[in-house]
Amino acid sequence: MRKLFNQYSELVFWLMAIIALGVTNPGDNGHFSLCPLKLAGFTWCPGCGIGHAISWLLHGNLHNSFKAHWLGMPALGVILVRICNLFGLHFSKFKSIT
Repeated sequence: MRKLFNQYSELVFWLMAIIALGVTNPGDNGHFSLCPLKLAGFTWCPGCGIGHAISWLLHGNLHNSFKAHWLGMPALGVILVRICNLFGLHFSKFKSIT
């Protein structure tokens, strides 16, 4: 079981992250943050807003996504490419059987 978890953990993590960002309301500003700078009391962080930007993108709102963080679109692209690569890596062996 541990081997199975270790083998697919990154793929499951990225899929769950995309699903979580897709079902959350990006307009809700009263949310809990995992940002260490925000938790330390700083008001500005260079990475804050990427989660909101990706969530706005998944909801189809490009304008709000760009306003939240300009790296949201490239970040989503990188994550989707990584998911595709992981799918290819883990499931290409099934294609060779048939």
